[in-house]
Amino acid sequence: MTLTFEALREALRENARQPEGPARNARAERLLVEAEQLGEPLAVIEALGHQLQAYNYSSEKAKMFVPFSRLLRMWDENPGDFDAYETHTLHWVFKWVSSGMLDQPHIPLASIEKWLGEMEHRYRLAGHSERAVRQGEFRVARHIGDLARADRAYGAWLAADRDPMADCHACELHGQGGWSAERGDDEQALRTWEPVLSGEHVCAHEPHAVLASSLMPLVRLGRTDEARVNHLRGYRLVRPLESMRGAVADHIEFCALTGNEARGLEILAERPAYLTDGGDPDSLMCFLSVTALLMDRLVARGLGGQPVPGPARAAGGSWTAAELGAHARVEALAIARRFDERNGTARVGERARARMDAAPLLDRLPLGVRAVGPVPVAVPAAVRAPEPAPEPRELLAEARRLSAERNPAARAAWEAVAAAVAAGSLELDALGRAELDDHRAIAMEAGPAESVRLFLRAAEGYEVAGDPGEAQAARARAAFALALDDRLPEAGAAVEEAVTRVQALHAEGLATPRQVAGTLLSRVRVGLLGLHAEDESTGEDIAAGGLPEAVDALAEALDALVAFAAAHTGDPLVADRAAEAESVRGDLAAHSGDAEGAARQYAYAAELYHRAGLPWFAVEPEARLSRVSLHTGDLETAERAARAALDHGAEHSGAAGQSRLRLQLAEVLGASERFGEAAAHALEAAHWADEAGESRGIGAYARHQLGGWLLRESRVEEAAAVLESVLPDLSVDEHGAGMVVQTLWWLGECLVTLNEPRAAAEQWLRAAELAKEWPEQHDHAMLANLAGQALLQAELRPEAAAAYERAGELWRALGDASAYVRTLRVRAWIAGAAGGGRALMDAAAEACGADVVARGDTYVQAAELLGDGDVDAGGLGVALSYATRAAAEFAAAGPEFRDRRTAAELLAAWLHLRLDDGASAAALARGVLAEYDRVAAGTAAAGPEGEAAAERRAEAEAVLERAGA
Repeated sequence: MTLTFEALREALRENARQPEGPARNARAERLLVEAEQLGEPLAVIEALGHQLQAYNYSSEKAKMFVPFSRLLRMWDENPGDFDAYETHTLHWVFKWVSSGMLDQPHIPLASIEKWLGEMEHRYRLAGHSERAVRQGEFRVARHIGDLARADRAYGAWLAADRDPMADCHACELHGQGGWSAERGDDEQALRTWEPVLSGEHVCAHEPHAVLASSLMPLVRLGRTDEARVNHLRGYRLVRPLESMRGAVADHIEFCALTGNEARGLEILAERPAYLTDGGDPDSLMCFLSVTALLMDRLVARGLGGQPVPGPARAAGGSWTAAELGAHARVEALAIARRFDERNGTARVGERARARMDAAPLLDRLPLGVRAVGPVPVAVPAAVRAPEPAPEPRELLAEARRLSAERNPAARAAWEAVAAAVAAGSLELDALGRAELDDHRAIAMEAGPAESVRLFLRAAEGYEVAGDPGEAQAARARAAFALALDDRLPEAGAAVEEAVTRVQALHAEGLATPRQVAGTLLSRVRVGLLGLHAEDESTGEDIAAGGLPEAVDALAEALDALVAFAAAHTGDPLVADRAAEAESVRGDLAAHSGDAEGAARQYAYAAELYHRAGLPWFAVEPEARLSRVSLHTGDLETAERAARAALDHGAEHSGAAGQSRLRLQLAEVLGASERFGEAAAHALEAAHWADEAGESRGIGAYARHQLGGWLLRESRVEEAAAVLESVLPDLSVDEHGAGMVVQTLWWLGECLVTLNEPRAAAEQWLRAAELAKEWPEQHDHAMLANLAGQALLQAELRPEAAAAYERAGELWRALGDASAYVRTLRVRAWIAGAAGGGRALMDAAAEACGADVVARGDTYVQAAELLGDGDVDAGGLGVALSYATRAAAEFAAAGPEFRDRRTAAELLAAWLHLRLDDGASAAALARGVLAEYDRVAAGTAAAGPEGEAAAERRAEAEAVLERAGA
């Protein structure tokens, strides 16, 4: 069936609201066929204009020239067929066509210049300014590299008057700032873009494009925080828009040059068609260029064989980074060559090569989001030139020196020794082999069972080498590994035997104080593991006095170690064992519920480590001091300890340790409501979690917290990007329903603020589904209520009504009558007077119970609902009855509700007027005026009457005037 003209217009409007892309374009083509069947020229003109717009904002820009040529021919034949809007539109899209021709290398430059002249002629005839023409000329000159002409055209563009044909302010500023950046003035570019970045000037595709263009200038100027923010803000905006391939290319370039190759791969994987869609060769060339750049960065990092997303291959199979990089480079340069041949210059090819060959600007810039797409990649640190390898014997000496100093770098040094032994360049004697076995066992890389074997073999080696004290210390370490392997009875017996033997050796002068202290510490560690195991297996609560025998045994082991250390205070290699003992005492205090005692012990343990000159070992007690202080509300101590732990652990804690220490400090700062600082540390925590391969664990928690803190800082666009990125990493089983619900809740808040209510409702409904399983249902009710609000804002009325009904039943079950009443009233408004709204308002009034004020408010809303619009006399009479009841309820509530009562009376007066009962309306209005006269007379000394009284007086006078009284 052929559409009517009005139905066609509605279909065009509906299609314009659809996402950019081939589906929308195909619908535009079908609607043109429908328009042609109407026999109405204006219908065809409107359908052609819609088709042209759909093509322009898609990957099929090359198709827009056909509908434009037809429109221009229709104008030349009969301009009277065009109404004012379509006349304006025809001249407006001249700009799109001229710039679009520039992006098509098969269109000769002479033709483009001819069309630019045609545009100038037609604009002059229509009385338009030459501003848009000179802007078009500037684009041509800039594209071909005629810088002198570009400068002249640029000046003429800015000098010409703005008129209805000029691009919007945001788009003009984008082009002007881009010219400054291209000429090397990044500062001026950013000053030009500022009104767009700040939201002063926006349009359908701005600030989207400016955010993308600003990335590299910001990085070059060292304004990396702003660059990160603009990437997070900007990519969210361009992600759903097919026509913004050039802006997406800018985001990939930014990732490639700031150490975020994994993020760049994620973006690449989301739009594989961007690598082949040929409707806009210029943006295709840009996308291929940054793809080559990104792949080259992966190759430089030693990941040339990494599988990567790419276009479909004729022979099937996947791409490696090296292969896709070579392919993209060839394709980009082929397009550039076509442009340069058309233009007669080398400008386009030079710029493409410069972009592909750009050097990275930063080794790393944490973004707060990670690659979670189908091709995740963990990119290692940049490859550095190797330093000259030391002599093998120097490796052994360095490892022994670092071990003697208890330096964490000793582990890497022993790994170097192991590599030299494996390569055959270093041969060890019995002592060296024992030391190497010992340090391999300490690393625990192959699990506790293998560590037991290595420790025992090391003990035999120490015996052979004539060091029985170290042999017993190694056997004690083997006992600890047994405990880690859940062989606690065997571990307990072994460590007691080692303690007995090492003490005897020490009495004979055959074991050093360090060896004795180390053995005693191993007994403490075994005892602590045993205590935890009993706690878990029996369910007894240490805080409630459970497991007294195990606690006493551990306390005796601690006392023995501390007493021995006290007799050897001058030996730093003993002092650190005592410090660990004090830290374990802190653990016991914490487990028993003595938070203050735990804090004292942790502080003392850290102090002992510092006295011994071993600040890196102070990190753990400082971190625990921070946690327990945060628990007790001592935020000052918590922050001081967290900062100390980070300072002392930054160099030696590794990526995983960095992540935990930064997140701990972030949590303290968040508890202090210093959300900006908290977010900065959470950002770093997320980055280091990625480096440690813990993105789905602590990395997900860090991003969850980061999103929340950014939201509290009103950095909503950043927060939304972070929270969206973390959701795929979250699961109820691994992270708990509470964390997932909170993330969804925060994301919903972000999306509502960003005017994306439908998406917000989706998040809140997902959260509600999880929360409905909880014993306490307040959060479930709140989430359903929020979803209802968002759905109503999105004009999804049936869905909103269902969400409000769900929320209302929950509020009623929770005994929250006020919230239940509010849901009924909203449902009434959604239903309308003819759809059951009155019954819902009556149910709301009944649910108010003894709350006369709430019932009065409900009656007011019922009167407004039932009297809204074109209502017959019967309906107005019903509305009037509700307004009258509302006034009575407020009167019963007392004089403090006078303003609400008079508002209801005036509402009734207006309804009387609509019923042609001027006398009753006037009577009510006079009553209101008299009421405020009495109030004014009684409170004259209190100063002028309030705003509400003045509003009521004015409204009453208006009623009287309308009533002719």
